[in-house]
Amino acid sequence: MSTIVRVIVSVLLFQILFIGPQVDAGVVNRFEVEKYGDVIWEVPSKKKQVAITFDDGPDPVYTSQILDVLKKEGVHATFFLIGKRVEKYPEIVKRELNEGHEIGNHTYNHPSFHTISRHKVVVETRRTEHLLDPAHHSDYIKLFRPPGGTVTKNSLKVLKKEGYKVILWSWHQDPRDWTNPGSERIARHILTNLKNGDIILLHDSGGNRSQTVAALKIILPKLKEMGYEIVTVDELLKMHPRYNEFHEGEMKKEEVPLIIE
Repeated sequence: MSTIVRVIVSVLLFQILFIGPQVDAGVVNRFEVEKYGDVIWEVPSKKKQVAITFDDGPDPVYTSQILDVLKKEGVHATFFLIGKRVEKYPEIVKRELNEGHEIGNHTYNHPSFHTISRHKVVVETRRTEHLLDPAHHSDYIKLFRPPGGTVTKNSLKVLKKEGYKVILWSWHQDPRDWTNPGSERIARHILTNLKNGDIILLHDSGGNRSQTVAALKIILPKLKEMGYEIVTVDELLKMHPRYNEFHEGEMKKEEVPLIIE
């Protein structure tokens, strides 16, 4: 056996034994999965409600500032949390919960879901879910948002088996605040594209989020002025025609050992 062949065989064996089968890189077709409620982008309705969500926290500086703004305006939001940051700043998560906000799973390390293995999907989600579990109650819908909004066909199968409801965001409600385009521009993007049932994407961590904080001070009063109620994702989901099914039974989890890497 030549040296090149031996190297190729060794790499393949390593991938099979230690990395595991790779998730299909084919991203789901929205129009195939949305009607079943497997992945939620928005919940259109006649009711003037929207949900504001924040990714990548908690952050000791910007999450706290955002919570201050939300508290002042008397509204609740949904925070999709990264596990390793939950471990580092548990007091901020406690504050989110104590002030009536909703939390969801955003993986432990924020890996790319384009190449992640099935085993890694389970490890990433369960490790964070273990940290969030004390906050859950009997009728809680387990919310999950994949990094970058990437949902592949096979990762969705794993997530469904794990009992998660995958929550993305309205395509027209991503102001790309992480690029720091300016608070006025962030606010204008959200307010001019607004529709009933929108899920709005913002970030409370991953960099300087002072523009997001400033934009929020513009957005919240304006939404109220426009007659919109700001709700959590779970509250928004109540308008979904399959909402009751989301609570039916706990799906069997994959029998995969939780190996902390």
